[in-house]
Parts: sequence; structure tokens; C-alpha cells
Amino acid sequence: MTAAEATPELDFPEEAARDDRAFLGHPKGLGLLGMVEGCERFSYYSMQTLLALYMVNYLLVPGRQEGVIGLAWVTTHLFPGLSGQPLASEIFGLYTALVYLTPILGGILADLFLGRRAALIAGGVIMSLGHFLMAFEGAFLLALISLVIGVGLFKGNIASQVGELYRPGDNRRAMAFQIFYIFINVSVIAAPLVSGTLGEKVGWHWGFGCAGVVMVLGLFLYLYARPWLPAEGKATKSSEPRARFQKGDGPRLLAVLVLVPIMGVSLLTNQQIFNAYLVWADQQFQLSFMGETLPTSWMITIDATLSFSMLVAVAAFWAFVGKRTGKEPDELGKMILGCAFIVGGAACLYMAAATQGTGKIGLFWPVMFHLINSIGFAHLLPVSLALFTRLAPKALNASIVGIYYLSFFGANLAVGKIGTLFQTMPTTQFWLLHMASAAVALAGFALFKLLFAKRLMAAA
Repeated sequence: MTAAEATPELDFPEEAARDDRAFLGHPKGLGLLGMVEGCERFSYYSMQTLLALYMVNYLLVPGRQEGVIGLAWVTTHLFPGLSGQPLASEIFGLYTALVYLTPILGGILADLFLGRRAALIAGGVIMSLGHFLMAFEGAFLLALISLVIGVGLFKGNIASQVGELYRPGDNRRAMAFQIFYIFINVSVIAAPLVSGTLGEKVGWHWGFGCAGVVMVLGLFLYLYARPWLPAEGKATKSSEPRARFQKGDGPRLLAVLVLVPIMGVSLLTNQQIFNAYLVWADQQFQLSFMGETLPTSWMITIDATLSFSMLVAVAAFWAFVGKRTGKEPDELGKMILGCAFIVGGAACLYMAAATQGTGKIGLFWPVMFHLINSIGFAHLLPVSLALFTRLAPKALNASIVGIYYLSFFGANLAVGKIGTLFQTMPTTQFWLLHMASAAVALAGFALFKLLFAKRLMAAA
């Protein structure tokens, strides 16, 4: 009997299939969904790692950029007067900002029209098309549009299936999301090593093509996984009344909206890693060892490895402190501490620029930046969504993730704008600006905690 026969799709959400323990004590569908998401994240971070370097070093140069369809309109109407690295920064910022906005629309389309499975498959197909279009210089902008649409359809419609693999009350669910997250981190670490090396050492189109091939592989894996995945949910009328706004919800909603721009400012240094920082590393870092120049994109692997390690280490540290003392900082306290570390990380970049002299920059200060910034980000990212959902009115629980990701949307738009200063501003001042942004966010979170947090969170 085949697996499909043993667990037909329509029967999956019921009884026996949810007791499946074929993958590390979890349902087989978890392993398959993790691999699918890993393929998508590999392709996405391959693109994000190569994009700024590709534009600055290859595409947006005289004699080549004239062949990009639609670029003349972009430089006339959207980013007038820009060229070279500043233009690349603006395009990067707009692309990465939209990647955080379109999943909201993708979720709406899936819920109202397409269904989750159809939306996800369509997203995978469109993303694959976008990666392969990167092989044609003239289709560059069309490729970016395809990737934005594809991510929007794909991203919001896969993680929700993980929870549905388990019955309500199944204690394995929390661990399932941690396993799922490991697949993502492994992919983020691997993408610069594979696609980044191919793009920089063999040819840009090889790197983008590799991302496309892996995305197609993920799509086929998803189709193969169908018998082990939750059936397409059907809209039903809940017997419970829909939550309505209550007294006191107005201030809590206002608090969430106030936190969005503060959160966005706190993200600027981290989001700049894929943009101006990577261009700076390519131009000024000492990446030659034993006569061989290492790909600049490997700096992203260093960052991803440290980020994952620090997420685990910080969580373990506060768990230890909580057990020993019975106390640990609340969400805002950890976010304030995170901003302090981010200030310290940006200070490492300032020191790297200030002590450069006439030669290339050694990797001590950059690696210290990635380490300290990763500690800061580990205090900021995991708890910030928890804070938003805790403060949000119950009537907006379903919308809070979209509101939360508006901070990433705004941060990436700002990263594109700020990145245009890299070419004209002294590098020391450029990183001082990022130190200042983290300090402003720290002050914003501290002021919010001092003035509003006690009253609002007591009722949350």
C-alpha cells in the first residue's frame, strides 16, 4: 500500500494521520514542509545576497543598464537623477520593502479566492520564473516584480500548515515550529556559500539560476508532499461570536501603531547588511587568503551563523537567569537591551572605518559587528511580535502580524534611502548615522516603557 493510499488527502486532518511520528517523532509532513520552506528561503536569500553586488558591479553601469527594460522610466519618475550605487540602493530598498508587504495581500487572496495550496503553488512558480528571468539582463525589473509577487503568494501560506499537522493540545506543536525554523536557518547559511560563490566566481547568472533550480525543487517537493499535508480548509461559520472592540482598545491600538515606526528604526542597521554594508565589504574588506579572494557574499554566511547561534544562546541565557533568580526583563526591557547591543555593533563598523588607514580592512571589527549585532537582534526579533500581539486588541488578533511587518516594510524603504548616502558621505559618518538610529530606537522603547507600558500591559 502506498503512502497516498494509507493517508488519502481528505482524511488527513482527522485521527490517525495526526499521530504520525515518522519524522523525528513528528508527522512526516513537518519534514517535507521544512524542506519546502528551506528551498524557498535558499532561493530568496540567494537573491538578496547577490542583488546589490550584481547591480553595483555589473548591471547598473554605462553601456549595460541602457538595455534594462523599464529602467529609463524608473530613473526618470521614481528615482530621478540617480545612477550607480545610489540607484542600486533605492531599487534594493523598494524590492525588499515590497517583499514584506505582499504576503499580507497573498494571505487575503488565499483566504478569499485561490485557497492556500493554489496560492502557494502559484507563488513557487512565479518565484522560479523570476529567478530564471535574472539570466536576461533586459528582464531585470520584470524578474524583481515576479519575485515580489511570488514571495507574497508563497510566504504567508506555508507556515500556517505546520500547526495544522497536530491535534489541539498536542505538545509537539511548539517544538515543530523550532524544527521548521532550523530548516530556514540552514538555508540562509547555505545560500551565500552556494549561490553567492557561483554568482561571484563563475557568473552572476549561475548564482541566480541556482536559486531558481532550488525553488523548482521545493515546488516539486510540495507537490510530492500532498498526501502528508493538511487538507485545504473550508470556510465555516464559527459558533463563537466575533471579537469586538472593547473599552480601552483604542489606546492599545494607538500603542501598537506608535511602536511600528520605533521598531522600524531599530531594524535599520540589521537590514543594511545586505545593501551598503555588502558593497563596502566588497570594496574595502581584506578577503584574500593564501592568494585566493573569498566571495564577499560569505560575510552573509558569517552573519547568519552567528544570528542563529545567538538566538539559541540568548534564549538559553535568559532561561538560566529566570530559573536562578525568578526574574528576567519583560519584552520591552529585552528590546531596549537589544538596541544597546545594536548601537555597539554599529560602533564596530565605525571603528573599522576609522582605523582603516591606507590598506584594506581586516575582519576583526566586521566579525565583532556581526557577533554584537546578532546578540542585539536576538533580543529584539523573537520578543517584538510577542509584544505586539500582547498589546493588540482582541478584535485585531488576525491582523496584527500584518501590522507588525509594516515595520520591516518601512525599515527596508529607509535602508534604500539611507544607502544612497554611502557613496558621498564619509564612511565613519555613515555608520555613526546607524549608531544614532539604534540609539533613537532605544530611547523610543524606553520612553514607551516609562510612559505607557505599565498601564497598557497590565490590561493585556
